[in-house]
Amino acid sequence: MSESPVPARVLDQLRRNLQTAEIAFTEGDIQGIIEKGFLNRVVAFEHIIDQTSIDTVPDHLKEWHDTNDSQEPHLSSGGPAVAPPPTTTTALPPDTLSKHTITDIAALLQTRQISSLELTEQALARIAQRDSLLNAYQLVLADQARVAAQQADTAIASGDYRGPLHGVPIAVKDLLAMAGTVTTAGSKIHAQTITDFDSAAVAHLQKAGAIIVGKTRLSEFAYSPGSNNAHYGPTCNPWNPAHDSGGSSSGSAVAVADGMAYGALGTDTGGSIRIPAALCGLVGLKPTFGRISLYGATSLAWSLDHLGPITRSVGDAALLLNVLAGYDPRDIRTSQMVRPVSDNLDEGVQGLRIGVLTDDGTGELPASTEATTAWQQGLALLEQQGAQLVPLSVPEIHALRVLHATMLGLEASAYHLPHLRIRLDDYGEFMRQRVLAAFAYGTHAYMYTQQARSIFRQRSNQYFEQIDLLSTPAQPEGAPLLGTPAPTTFTGAFNILGWPAISVPVGVTVDQLPLGLQLVGKPWDEETVLRAARAIERMQPHG
Repeated sequence: MSESPVPARVLDQLRRNLQTAEIAFTEGDIQGIIEKGFLNRVVAFEHIIDQTSIDTVPDHLKEWHDTNDSQEPHLSSGGPAVAPPPTTTTALPPDTLSKHTITDIAALLQTRQISSLELTEQALARIAQRDSLLNAYQLVLADQARVAAQQADTAIASGDYRGPLHGVPIAVKDLLAMAGTVTTAGSKIHAQTITDFDSAAVAHLQKAGAIIVGKTRLSEFAYSPGSNNAHYGPTCNPWNPAHDSGGSSSGSAVAVADGMAYGALGTDTGGSIRIPAALCGLVGLKPTFGRISLYGATSLAWSLDHLGPITRSVGDAALLLNVLAGYDPRDIRTSQMVRPVSDNLDEGVQGLRIGVLTDDGTGELPASTEATTAWQQGLALLEQQGAQLVPLSVPEIHALRVLHATMLGLEASAYHLPHLRIRLDDYGEFMRQRVLAAFAYGTHAYMYTQQARSIFRQRSNQYFEQIDLLSTPAQPEGAPLLGTPAPTTFTGAFNILGWPAISVPVGVTVDQLPLGLQLVGKPWDEETVLRAARAIERMQPHG
């Protein structure tokens, strides 16, 4: 519901801009936009802009993503990574394989104690058994996966082992192009769109020998932090199917959490990797903007989209990051200043300064007691290992939250404008009304957003003089009821900044729903983010 009455001028501006754009909206959509609260941040955005100097240089004029102060320059084009030391080197019982990590099974595959075909058949059997309940997969590539698994087994047997992903069943979000498959992006509009090329991420997985078992569900065009989808239905949380799995990378998280894949790829424009990872008890990594190519991925917002892994362990996230990362001339957002992260994440956190968020600009920490307690317990694990906790007020987060919503809306509406004009009724209600709401912003709003972002980026960067990492809860509470979008309270600000961020499990609610802790680092410093996340993971049961 709307938090406060929407000013008449905002509604007039919305109607006028929709008419100018030649979009055949209805008053029913206007009312829906108001009731869903999609206009709440328009006035907040105008307040921020009123305090922004017109002389501010817009953020997009600075190639910030090609500045790497934390690492030496290194050109990387993606490829096989070195596996971290396996947590076990003995054969695992077949009925438990689906719950182990990539690192666990990589050693078994390399030494041929298990075959890729066996793992793939187990994953496909699990999909057949569980997906009718959970709705994680948009497309299952059973025959293709079996052929790829047999080829992996032959290659490994001949000594042609490509690395720790070789022969491992992986899932990819269904907005990543894969030759010969339909890429729906969760929409009716692209329901018949067969792509004849591979996205950069899919190509990297295949080069590393991964077995892609299927493409996973998402909210329509990835424009919701929940699994709600008018065309294909919601995706249930495997911890409790009455609850939501989070979005928009819903299916990717559920596939990994329920044993239908060993890892999965998601995208994150406002939290769409970290939110479902947190709500499903997994690790979700959003790398620095520009580290991983988005070539071949359906866009939601060009300057906010990130691609990354959802996994069962921090080591697996690092492994996939190294496979996926690197400069891509087909995606001008990617940086040539990329170096692989270390395969040793157990160096510890002695002396690391962890900023503990005390105020995000709203005057309080907007999280439930359960989420706050679990977060504090995770922080205590870092402190026990020698990290220094630094209470920190970061009031810029609230303003960045508003700017993020504005930029997301403006870029998404620009992307969808052609289809909004001619296929408006092919959008589901939630997606349609959310994207139409962006037309309520005034003239030059996008440029003003870039100016304000420049100011808040400079202010935010200064916090790294006091800390090495910032921590927040990953979500304000456990998973909401099925089909209900989760909030981007703690996530969206770090998309507009482009900083790397990870969600790592730290406990459960009284109703046994997972809770997560978020760690945020400075640009290009994924290694410190992963090292701290690993420090939390190894202090927990089975970590």
